[in-house]
Amino acid sequence: MIQKPKGTKDLLPEESFKWQEVENKLKKIFDSYNFKEIRVPVFEHTELFQRSVGETTDVVQKEMYTFEDKGGRSITLRPEGTAGVIRAYLENGMGSMPSPTKLWYNMAMYRYENVQKGRLREFHQIGAEIIGSSSYLADVEIILMANEIFKKLNIPNIKLTLNSIGCPKCRQEYQKVLKEFIGKNLEQYCDTCKSRFEKNPMRILDCKERKCKELNINAPKMIDYLCEECKEHFENVQETLKNLKLDYEINSSIVRGLDYYTKTVFEFIDETTSLTVLGGGRYDELVQELGGPKTSAIGFALGVERLMEMYKNEEEDKKPDLYILSAGQNENQKALELSQELRSKGYIIEKDICERSFGSQMKYSNKINARYLLVIGENELQSGKAKIKEMKTGVESEISLNLEEIIKAIEK
Repeated sequence: MIQKPKGTKDLLPEESFKWQEVENKLKKIFDSYNFKEIRVPVFEHTELFQRSVGETTDVVQKEMYTFEDKGGRSITLRPEGTAGVIRAYLENGMGSMPSPTKLWYNMAMYRYENVQKGRLREFHQIGAEIIGSSSYLADVEIILMANEIFKKLNIPNIKLTLNSIGCPKCRQEYQKVLKEFIGKNLEQYCDTCKSRFEKNPMRILDCKERKCKELNINAPKMIDYLCEECKEHFENVQETLKNLKLDYEINSSIVRGLDYYTKTVFEFIDETTSLTVLGGGRYDELVQELGGPKTSAIGFALGVERLMEMYKNEEEDKKPDLYILSAGQNENQKALELSQELRSKGYIIEKDICERSFGSQMKYSNKINARYLLVIGENELQSGKAKIKEMKTGVESEISLNLEEIIKAIEK
């Protein structure tokens, strides 16, 4: 038997309704903030991710699914959503639309990762982007909207953590100080960190290796080296969140795993597991890096698989409102007609499509937990009357075999 590839997961019907419930709730949140959905291709030219995500990141160096197509072009399955969204924003002239542009997405992503609980090679992210605002107010709005997700889903024990990683101007000075600190013990760092020392020393702060984490404990903090503009921006974000009574903590180790971030970065942490459920930040250089004009932007992405592990759904999977039991050509024809009419009214209807006996159909209607059972046999077809049974109570009643009577019985 052929099995699914490692790091992938089948989403079965008993679980998919839970995903739909969450997706619908999140869509309502995005609608309330006037965000519009965007969908981009599952694969892009590899250069897009090299230029945006960054050559020195784990994503580009270790995790991307990259291959040559039949035309000899290097193609990569999307490892994250923002790069494709910005590429679509530029390619489709969305910069001429009223600014800022607010977009959200719900997409599968692909990274060759070490498979573990909550971390797959095909995983799903729901994300949002505000493109075209440099104001701290955009940072606040995207953080508020992210916080709203956990409130609406009634997920407790979530902590907001913030940092600022400045702009290219103030990062230049900081990187000199950071290299001095790391350089004293460089030989003790892992090989990946050593390779990043010259090109991107800040990426060393994001290393997950235990010995590197320990070496980084007393590293200088970026927020102590912010230029006046970045400092004022970050202070405005903090002050506004305080005024709105949204609690947060400053975590100077947050640099996020992608090179395009600038200024404000943030994470929502599950305090029970200490895992990041949602992360994001500002990326004021990315649009220009991909060939567009200087355009500020901010966004976030959340891991749906990790979110679903935390979410306790409030609704049960929808059960059929009615099972129509029938046998015989004329009886089946009548059952088909009634089924289609009831479905058009929004009811969930099941009927036999395997030509099974009455007894087998009765067993099946019980297994699928149909609310009501309607029997159409030869006598019922001739008399125009039939028995409808409420499966939970066993109560039966006789009704006319027409749409209005059936609806009345179901609604009762």
